[in-house]
Amino acid sequence: MRASRPTVHPVEAPPPAPAQGQGEGEGVAHPRGLRMKDPPGAPGTPAGLGLRLAQAFFAAAALAVMASTNDFPSVSAFSYLVAAAILQCLWSLSLAFVDIYALLVKRSLRNARAVCIFTIGDGITGTLTLGAACASAGITVLIGNDLNICAENHCASFETATAMAFISWFALAPSYVLNFWSMASR
Repeated sequence: MRASRPTVHPVEAPPPAPAQGQGEGEGVAHPRGLRMKDPPGAPGTPAGLGLRLAQAFFAAAALAVMASTNDFPSVSAFSYLVAAAILQCLWSLSLAFVDIYALLVKRSLRNARAVCIFTIGDGITGTLTLGAACASAGITVLIGNDLNICAENHCASFETATAMAFISWFALAPSYVLNFWSMASR
């Protein structure tokens, strides 16, 4: 049986009609390929810079609180949290500098390669930070609730550092989602 196949022919859009009260040549012409503005929180926006600075601040706070204890190296999950916090802090600060540069020179960071690098980096650091925060939370629950040896350890410091790592991840999640959405919508 022979079925007909639809054929698609390109059709040009009609020119925009002039607004009321304007003559034929006085209408506003929109350039072709006009992009919408960057969504708040995207790279190169003030909200994006704020998210990056929050990520770096809370990662640095987690690192500082964990490093203030003298027995964190004895637990591998806490050492993992310190390493993830260092990586998160360095990544977020480097992208904050890129955001500052983009804001100063008024450039958009919607370049496909840049967005791809930001997305992959955010995905990796976010996964590491969330994993480290979850592992540290498990150890603090074990030390505090199950073994009841908080008197011998720095439970409050461990819990604070873990909370800061979770907050850093919560600040990273919107950046990752916006970058991934921007990359996927191309």
